[in-house]
Amino acid sequence: MNIANDCVVAFHYTLTDDNGVEIDSSKGQEPLAYLHGHGGIIPGLENELSGKAAGDALKVTVQPGEAYGELNPELIQAVPREAFQGVDQIEVGMQFQAQGQGGQVQMVVVKEVTDETVTVDANHPLAGQVLHFDVAIDSVRAASAEELEHGHVHGAGGHQH
Repeated sequence: MNIANDCVVAFHYTLTDDNGVEIDSSKGQEPLAYLHGHGGIIPGLENELSGKAAGDALKVTVQPGEAYGELNPELIQAVPREAFQGVDQIEVGMQFQAQGQGGQVQMVVVKEVTDETVTVDANHPLAGQVLHFDVAIDSVRAASAEELEHGHVHGAGGHQH
């Protein structure tokens, strides 16, 4: 069976950056399972997997616009240190939850700390990066009616109810 919309796809992957540094991998774990055509993985990778079958292996390069987007400078802000009440030690790399403009919760990463301000970045950590995937497709099957209704994979590698 070839990968098409409404198929459950399970695959192993290694993700690296432009310098060949490993960012993530499924090595030693169950394959990642997703419901094809339902936004479960980044669009650039999903598009490249269309038409492939179990046993296929491929290398895929995904540009930022088809992954986590370009780096948005508007999502990098210097906020007053007083906004971090109750946090004694603030260091570069720390993550905090913040409220976005629409009231949603978003993660921010501390980029710089001064006596007066803390610069935080609300961009996805992989925004602006070209991503390189080494993929091996483990299995492809038709999704169940329940998986299609719920919009995600059930069982091994998927969601458990």
